[in-house]
Amino acid sequence: MESDSHTECLQLSNGVRMPVLGIGTSHVGGYSDEAMVHALKHCGVRHIDTARRYRSEHLVGESVRKSGVNRADLFITSKVWPSQYGYQETKDAFHDSLRQVGVEYFDLYLLHWAASPEGTDTKQLISESWKALEEFYSQGLCKAIGVSNFEISDLKNLEESRKIVPQVNQLEIHIFSYPEKLIEYCRGLGMQVVAYSPMAKGEGLTHPKVMELAKKYKRPSSQILNRWVTQHGIATIPKSTKPHRVEENCKIFDFALSAEDMGYLDAIHESDSHSVIHITSQAVFNHT
Repeated sequence: MESDSHTECLQLSNGVRMPVLGIGTSHVGGYSDEAMVHALKHCGVRHIDTARRYRSEHLVGESVRKSGVNRADLFITSKVWPSQYGYQETKDAFHDSLRQVGVEYFDLYLLHWAASPEGTDTKQLISESWKALEEFYSQGLCKAIGVSNFEISDLKNLEESRKIVPQVNQLEIHIFSYPEKLIEYCRGLGMQVVAYSPMAKGEGLTHPKVMELAKKYKRPSSQILNRWVTQHGIATIPKSTKPHRVEENCKIFDFALSAEDMGYLDAIHESDSHSVIHITSQAVFNHT
C-alpha cells in the first residue's frame, strides 16, 4: 500500500491508484448529501462508490460539486445493472451514468452482478457488456474496469471472451464472510478486491470479539472492522448517512491490529455459526 497525503492507496494491475478507503452509497437507507459532503470536505475521503441500481448518481454529482473537491482528485466508481446488459444497452447506460454524475469519465466501472433477466443468455450478455467496457477503457472513458459479485465460475466464463482481465472484483466481505478461494483466485489474475458491507450491515459491530478488541485498542468497533479488511490488502467502502459515523470510519490509518488479533477475527468466519445470506443470481432482480 502506498501512502497518500490523506489516505492510503492500492495500485491496480494497470498502475491506477485507488484509495483503500471509500464511501459507499446505495438505495437502501437513503442517500445523505450531508454525509457525502462531510466525507469529501472534512474527512479527506476521495473514493466514492455508486451504481445505476442505487438511483443516486445525480445526487453524488451534486454532493461532489458542493464539496468543492476537484474531479481529478476523486476516484469515482459506478456500475451497470444486469437489466441493462448487452453491448448497446451497456453503452447507453454508461453514457447516461456519466451525465447523471456530471463527469467526463469514471475511475472504475463495473458489471454489478453475474446475472441477467430470466430467459436470457447470461454468459452472452455479460460477454457483450464486457466488450463495451473494454471499449470505454481503450477510449479513456474509464480508468479501470471490473466486476462485482462474480464467483470463480463467472470469472472463468468471462475469460473465454475477454481481452482485458478485470482490474477489480467488488465483493461482500466482513468478519462473517471472507471467501478465501475466490479472493486468492482474483489475486492470481491480478485483480484487486474491494469490500462492500464491511460492517455486515451493522451485525459485526456488536460481535463479542470485535467489542473486545474495540476496548483493547480504545477504538470504535467500526474502525476495528475496517482495519481488519484493509490489513487483508482489500479496499473498504463503508456506507453511512451520518457525518459522525463517516468521520469514525475514516480514522483507521493511525493504528494497526496485531497479527494475533487479525487471526482472532479471522477465526470468526472460519468457525462462527452466523448465517450469511448470499443472493442468488435469479434473486438479484428482487434484491433491494
